[in-house]
Amino acid sequence: MSTVIAVTVFVVAYIFIATEKIPKMAAALGGAGVVLALGVSGADDAFFSEDTGVDWNVIFLLLGMMIIVGILRRTGVFEYVAIWAAKRAKGSPLRVMILLCLITAIASAFLDNVTTVLLIAPVTLLVCDRLDIKPVPFLIAEVLASNIGGAATLIGDPPNIIIGSRAGLTFNDFLVNMTPIVAIELVVFTLVLPRLFRGSFTVDPARVADVMALNEREAIQKPKLLIKCGVVLLAVFAGFVLHSVIHIEPSIVALLGAGVLVLISGTEPKQYLAGVEWETLLFFAGLFIMIGALVKTGVIGTLARLAAEATGGNALLAVMLILGVSAVLSGVIDNIPYVATMSPLVLALTNDISDPSHSEALWWSLAIGADFGGNMTAVGASANVVMLGIAARSGSPISFWEFTKKGAVITVITVLVAAPYLWLRYFVLA
Repeated sequence: MSTVIAVTVFVVAYIFIATEKIPKMAAALGGAGVVLALGVSGADDAFFSEDTGVDWNVIFLLLGMMIIVGILRRTGVFEYVAIWAAKRAKGSPLRVMILLCLITAIASAFLDNVTTVLLIAPVTLLVCDRLDIKPVPFLIAEVLASNIGGAATLIGDPPNIIIGSRAGLTFNDFLVNMTPIVAIELVVFTLVLPRLFRGSFTVDPARVADVMALNEREAIQKPKLLIKCGVVLLAVFAGFVLHSVIHIEPSIVALLGAGVLVLISGTEPKQYLAGVEWETLLFFAGLFIMIGALVKTGVIGTLARLAAEATGGNALLAVMLILGVSAVLSGVIDNIPYVATMSPLVLALTNDISDPSHSEALWWSLAIGADFGGNMTAVGASANVVMLGIAARSGSPISFWEFTKKGAVITVITVLVAAPYLWLRYFVLA
């Protein structure tokens, strides 16, 4: 009975989220309330369990970075970067999109992609405002690029951290195995952009001339505050990169950075709290509780186990099946709980495969499928949800289906490109 309730509540809530009949935060919290009220999950499951509860690391990482970005916004640095990017692109919307997407993808490889989205979105909104063009295509393109770029390293995307921990894979392992396919995917992604967002690149030449005449240095309003923000951000980024050395969770690093910056900047609470996406944080909390109910009742584990058992010991078939299933399921549910559930099953599969290159390929297919599959829908990856929250607050809302129509295309393309890469590298050339 608990399984039926968990599945029904998730499906109904997902329909409300997809159709936008009610606010997505209300749908997620409502669904979470139902599974808690009916006893499918208890307080311990929802709030204290690493497997079935709210991922507080994600929540507090977001909160810390939102506060930092809120203070950083007061310096004028986003206006500076916006003008710089527009001028380097000669005012061409397509070149602006490509430039910002490449910046986003590269940054996402060294930061987590949620942090990158929080930093790049304000820049994008300002560029589009200067050029008087709609920001929605640019915001969607950037979050897609973020999820692709984040796959390149161990720290770029939360699912990679889970896989690295389970499989004993290092930062360098990800660099050697994932970065090449990400580089290939970014080339393909860049070539697809003009067709994917056709009709979004018309701009008034007068606005271009106005932008080219701007001096980006004049945009910096508080240079002393910018220096303070820069020092704190460097310390925070260093904490992210050195996670495996200092053993401090990124969420704690972000909260410490936010606390220090609040103290040294003298910013009023109403100023830095205004930038916090409270609806996004509450949506995540509700979503985690609903997915936790699916995990607790064994729904996700059963689906993943059936997919794994269907391979019959064939390593190549297992790799391709894990790739495809991971892409689809990570698009429907958040890729973090999916990978957390699937990784023990992949570990069991690797024990039955004697060839080291074949068994390692199972982990890379899981990483690629989960990371790229996160692009499929608006709730497939944390960065997607955050970007939709920012867009809504800026007055340029992105609907579930508007995102999903673009994201699904990119997911299919990236998975189709990744499949021959996995086959050639780990089976033909190994």
